[in-house]
Amino acid sequence: MNKNMTSVALACALLAGCATPAPAPTPNPVDPTHRKLLTLDAHLDTPVHFGRAGWDFGVRHDPTTEIAQLDLPRMADGSLDGGFFVIYTEQGPLTADGFAAARRHALARSALIDTTLARHADRIGVATSAHDARRLDAAGKLVAFKSIENSYPLGESVTALAQFQGQGVRLVGVVHSLNNQFADSSTDMPRWNGLSPLGRDWVAEMNRLGMMIDASHASDAVVDQLLDLSRAPLLLSHTSSRTSFDHPRNLDDARIRRIAAAGGAVCASTIYLGDMRMSPRRGELFDQIDHIGAMTPAQQTALGKEWLALEAATPMWSTSFDQYMASLKHLIDVAGIDHVCMGADFDGGGGFPGLADVSLLPRITARLKGGGMSDEDLGKLWSGNLLRVLDAAAKAAQ
Repeated sequence: MNKNMTSVALACALLAGCATPAPAPTPNPVDPTHRKLLTLDAHLDTPVHFGRAGWDFGVRHDPTTEIAQLDLPRMADGSLDGGFFVIYTEQGPLTADGFAAARRHALARSALIDTTLARHADRIGVATSAHDARRLDAAGKLVAFKSIENSYPLGESVTALAQFQGQGVRLVGVVHSLNNQFADSSTDMPRWNGLSPLGRDWVAEMNRLGMMIDASHASDAVVDQLLDLSRAPLLLSHTSSRTSFDHPRNLDDARIRRIAAAGGAVCASTIYLGDMRMSPRRGELFDQIDHIGAMTPAQQTALGKEWLALEAATPMWSTSFDQYMASLKHLIDVAGIDHVCMGADFDGGGGFPGLADVSLLPRITARLKGGGMSDEDLGKLWSGNLLRVLDAAAKAAQ
């Protein structure tokens, strides 16, 4: 959508993503190296938009009028070949009713991902293994894995992990921003001092099933215990270094080294690399975005207008592209190039001016290549390390 659209068309397109697609922008030149790499992001929260009335994953949406940061055309612009599409569940009460409601939500979100991908099966394919990802890439298709952020919907048993595995989930985060029945969160007061007894069962079941353990959002004590207990290496799907920005959501360098020594990988995030300007009103809007699929088009439009106005006045993150690149390079220096991957957290709070949506990802490759990084190491960073950890989880189960 361009700025010359009629007012009627613009009102329709502001957030609801109606039938009139944005015209393709003049493409920015993308380095051939980035085009030839298999590029995967470990944490894509875009399924929050899949259920929106009138919103089409296959249509280009204008970032100046649309809050979603990823769609199939912009994946092409940024040469992002795919990644893990997230089943996120907001933390609720640790009660039978709370668990049941969370399970219904997670299963519905999983089904919504399936139906959305099926609608675009000519352009993007479902993957459950590293082999699938490489096969789809060789066939010229984008790659879609599924993951769970927050194990809260599992309830008070780990048996539901097998159910979600059967639906294609291969990566599961143990906790989110508040403590749950399995573990303490990095941003909550300790309840279990790490994993709960049920959380220890969760680790064993994840290993038995061959699913990747995602330690993003977990407290330091949980990370330590996951490292001690897991037979398979850990993945942190969207985490930054605490040295780059001192926040409990980030991980200290000593633990990053331990994760690398155990064969795991940390996927560089765009969040918590600077101050978060989360005013009370912005916090209310942020919480509403997870329920945007239940809103009317008019409500979606109003939400989008207000969010984008706040972003234009004061971006939520006080982060620059140079800060992000310095953080990424620090992570590589600490963990080693064999243990870093990419997880920007698009559509989940990630992005900042200069890396505001998926179309701008080639800037990262260009900066790293300009600094002397080899094509081989770029391949490790963009997908090789992530797929290696996925393979290692499957082999540990065997």
